[in-house]
Amino acid sequence: MPGPDIDRGGGDVDTTTDEQRFTSVYRDNYAAVEAYVRRRIRPDQARDVVAEVFLVAWRRFDEAPVADALPWLYGVARRTLANVHRADQRRAGLTQVLAAQPRQDVDDHAEVVADRLRLAEAFDGLSESDQEVLRLALWEELTPKDAARVLGCTSATFQVRLHRARKRLKRRVASTPELEMPSRGTQDNALPRTTWGGSDA
Repeated sequence: MPGPDIDRGGGDVDTTTDEQRFTSVYRDNYAAVEAYVRRRIRPDQARDVVAEVFLVAWRRFDEAPVADALPWLYGVARRTLANVHRADQRRAGLTQVLAAQPRQDVDDHAEVVADRLRLAEAFDGLSESDQEVLRLALWEELTPKDAARVLGCTSATFQVRLHRARKRLKRRVASTPELEMPSRGTQDNALPRTTWGGSDA
């Protein structure tokens, strides 16, 4: 937690009040921000990125809304992640994201697994902007108003982007060849132990 000796670059401020408010925001929203970050970056980087998000949030805390700070924090996290990603890190592969999620066993449902892999492949082929719109709606489960605040656009614009991203994902799923599943005896060793983390798009 930031202490009173952190210089936020402003003038005279009531640090006691700010620190109390920041502590409350930190406590109430840390888990959600951590989940947001972990879905978008390698697990070994997540903790450092979350710490950077809250450090930036503390320095810019005078910009935070009085209530419902989570969308604002998502916006800080989004910009922080953009600064972290470089070259090969900019396009965070969906395989890496799914690998960080808990495994759920599906005994002999080979067709379900194949469908999820096709969906993952189709999602990974979308542009980063389409992926982010779908993540905010399906993974973070934000309302159009809150998702628009994260992206810095209007609710109407976000809904148009979401509609278009859904259509592009459906087209990609339809055009992705069906995966040939391994035989039952080799299925456990051959399939990635991952699951699709979103809802039906």
